[in-house]
Amino acid sequence: MSIFFEAQSRTFHLTNQYISYLIKIMPNDQLGQLYFGKAVRHSDNFDYLFERVSRPMSASVFEGQPDFSLDHIKQEYPSYGTGDFRHPAVCVRQKNGSRILDLTYQSHRIIPGKPALADLPATYCESPDEAETLCIVLEDKLTGLTVELCYTLFCHRPVLARSARFHNGGTDPLMLETAMSLCLDLPDSRYEWMQFSGAWSRERHIRTRMLEMGIQSVESTRGTSSHNHNPFIVLKRPETTEFSGEAMGFSLIYSGNFLAQAEVDTWGVTRVLMGINPFAFSWKLEPGEAFQTPEAVVVYSDQGLNAMSQSFHRLYQKRLARGYWRDRPRPILLNNWEATYFDFDEEKLLQIARTAREHGIELFVLDDGWFGQRDSDAVSLGDWFSNSRKLPDGITGLAEKIEAMGLKFGLWFEPEMVNKDSDLYRAHPDWTIHTPGRRVSLGRNQIVLDFSRPEVVDYIYEQMAGLLSRAKISYVKWDMNRCITEAFSWSLPADRQGEVFHRYILGVYRLYDRLNQAFPHVLFESCASGGGRFDPGILYYAPQGWASDDSDAVERIKIQYGTSMCYPVSSIGAHVSIVPNHQIGRVTPLETRANVACFGTFGYELDLNCLTHAEQEEVKKQVAFMKQYRQLLQFGTFYRLLSPFDTNFASWMVVSEDKKTAIVGWYRLLNEVNGPFHRIRLCGLDPQAMYRINQRDVCYGDQLMHIGLVTTDASAGESMPAKKPSGDFDSCLYILEAE
Repeated sequence: MSIFFEAQSRTFHLTNQYISYLIKIMPNDQLGQLYFGKAVRHSDNFDYLFERVSRPMSASVFEGQPDFSLDHIKQEYPSYGTGDFRHPAVCVRQKNGSRILDLTYQSHRIIPGKPALADLPATYCESPDEAETLCIVLEDKLTGLTVELCYTLFCHRPVLARSARFHNGGTDPLMLETAMSLCLDLPDSRYEWMQFSGAWSRERHIRTRMLEMGIQSVESTRGTSSHNHNPFIVLKRPETTEFSGEAMGFSLIYSGNFLAQAEVDTWGVTRVLMGINPFAFSWKLEPGEAFQTPEAVVVYSDQGLNAMSQSFHRLYQKRLARGYWRDRPRPILLNNWEATYFDFDEEKLLQIARTAREHGIELFVLDDGWFGQRDSDAVSLGDWFSNSRKLPDGITGLAEKIEAMGLKFGLWFEPEMVNKDSDLYRAHPDWTIHTPGRRVSLGRNQIVLDFSRPEVVDYIYEQMAGLLSRAKISYVKWDMNRCITEAFSWSLPADRQGEVFHRYILGVYRLYDRLNQAFPHVLFESCASGGGRFDPGILYYAPQGWASDDSDAVERIKIQYGTSMCYPVSSIGAHVSIVPNHQIGRVTPLETRANVACFGTFGYELDLNCLTHAEQEEVKKQVAFMKQYRQLLQFGTFYRLLSPFDTNFASWMVVSEDKKTAIVGWYRLLNEVNGPFHRIRLCGLDPQAMYRINQRDVCYGDQLMHIGLVTTDASAGESMPAKKPSGDFDSCLYILEAE
């Protein structure tokens, strides 16, 4: 058993070999938070942790007991208005306009395994003995509202998954205005806050600062998790590094508007909230109706950020991603977008594909421009039938020709969007998200389809499923190139317009799920103008995502470094593109472009026919290398070694499960002149094993971990003709094989 309930002290203890989580039913029958952190031995009473004190200007729960005030007590799922003035986990507007709740303990159950969440992505178990789940039912007796808080503790992971389910058991409608997936009150604020923020083409850059009194938060109000902020934060102690110290990661398995917030009160208590963003959200609960929040995942580490990340990687790789491609190395692909954009015909595509096959590439992907009258981004989105002028034999004919070459065929869709100049929009203008009487804002010349409407999702499903059934399509790139504006659904009444954003995402999930079930062997890759919806929710349906539209190797080092804090290498779409780079104009070595992209689901975003003979020979070697090592690169244990946010260098590595093989990626941003010697301390090796490095030098594992791998090159000292010259944007892969 890993979940205990002590009836006399009314305490819940969720514990395994890594973590402990303590909850107490307080004297007012609400839930209090006692502890979350490193595992402690079980006891029948932890009441010494339930701290109370009388403070001036604090309202007490019970008359004559001034030391029992919700103003300063750590709580498990708090509401606002009865003494606690911090931001709440729940807010419900009632028929009379009141928002006051008294959610008191009614019952609980402890069940083996982990129940699924209705209509939402979530982590899962493959056998009941992998986890235990505690479900605590709270009730507000005046309204009849019940809230079931679910906590799943994975038995052999430092992981706790949380969610809440609301049910209106009363006689009047209720308006749910705040419904957090997670609330955690921590006893102090001596933490650094880490967020993963940026914008299009520079997603998930690491930002770190000390917590201060007041509120620190990241959020999205864009209808997607967004390029700007990721639904993932870390609280770590100031002394914590990649390799040691305490850290907690908070991740929301959701793809829409979110909020991740830490509020530090004036007594130093830190309240962490995570869930659907309350901004522009409401949900009407009629009597008998229920609402399920997305799942939030908390990972604890006392061995640094790498250990925290590895826990997320293993969980999301094996117990969030699903299906045929979950455990399989991903095919090496070539995407035609930056090679042709909209300017192509069938012969040009076949010429690119032939050369790709000669270089060992396994999958050819046709991007935007294949459908309707699509010659620019202003026309035909929503018309998912082949452009006969470009493709005389249609997608079915092209796919057969590609397959006949020995390649698999992949296809780009943007199913959530429509152009005004399209047959779909002309037939169903009411199927778009827009507000009556208001101007419609355009992004990339397109409007968002109203996926809150089941008939819209059904129509798009029929279009996509029909094509996937007829043509030999092995891979789908699912794009989403704008955010939601003028959020209004013509199918919902006025008092349900606050549901549009969430209903939209449920529609996206519903379409993904139907396609997953109908075409289980198709590899889906998510994309939202690059990394605009790179989140755990989508990983449940698409095991990999295009991490960013920015394919510049130097920028990608930062993007992939930040992304790896939460997401496994197998989920990170990474390609080699042409130079000068189309996003930033930078010229980087072909070797470095591949050395960055190989730590991801590797591919090319160019026309190989435009490369020199020497470059094409290099590509052949890169492809052969990736085929040899992709199982390790995509599914090995990943370590970050040097941060590009802190130094002129970056480094990371992967290690096989048996520790017999490792690959180290080393990258220099700008060249040095007469610089110092350099070495990197490695991680995860067998200290007793002897490793041969790039089939040359031999070192023991303990030497490489404690002394370091020497990475000094010609930039140290005077450049000599006999040495390989150094330069800007240099890189090197070190392959370590145990002898």
